[in-house]
Amino acid sequence: MLIGWISILGIAVALAMDAFAVAIAAGLALDLLTKRHVFRLSFHFGLFQAVMPMIGWLAGNALNRYVAAFDHWIAFGLLSFVGVHMIRGAMRDEVKKDFLRDPTKGWGLVFLSVATSVDALGVGLSLGMLGYTILFPALIIGVVAAAFTIMGMLLGRRIGVLWGKRVEVIGGVILIAIGINIVASHLTAG
Repeated sequence: MLIGWISILGIAVALAMDAFAVAIAAGLALDLLTKRHVFRLSFHFGLFQAVMPMIGWLAGNALNRYVAAFDHWIAFGLLSFVGVHMIRGAMRDEVKKDFLRDPTKGWGLVFLSVATSVDALGVGLSLGMLGYTILFPALIIGVVAAAFTIMGMLLGRRIGVLWGKRVEVIGGVILIAIGINIVASHLTAG
């Protein structure tokens, strides 16, 4: 069974909102934004957003009740962890050498990629349970997430240039707020 274009696009845009907001924060955190940074983050966010629905779709109904119960807490934990470290790093005068200096590399990239794509796992589970095909929706979800990530990083960089170093605190607060919003929306929906 195929799902309609408008529905796929709506799902993709909704899932890309977390990636967009995190990309703004990543753009704020970087001292110098390069094409390499933009490519790494947008590629990984797009890849994870495309792969997670496929994993969810393959996992099927049996895993749904286990993942749906705590996926929002995983996303909250990862985003809060990164956000708190961004805030702490911005408060220090020393040069940061950890993964948060460049959130487009190493464990920071992995944490952010997983945190922004956990909801896509649930979408894949839902599509699988409803009998929809997954390849085309996953491709669209990944492409939209990558595009929103690029836009978010460029916007974050522009804001960072205008407001200086203290915007890193704002970036950390944004990540924590996204995590809180994910948990709140799941708790109020459930």
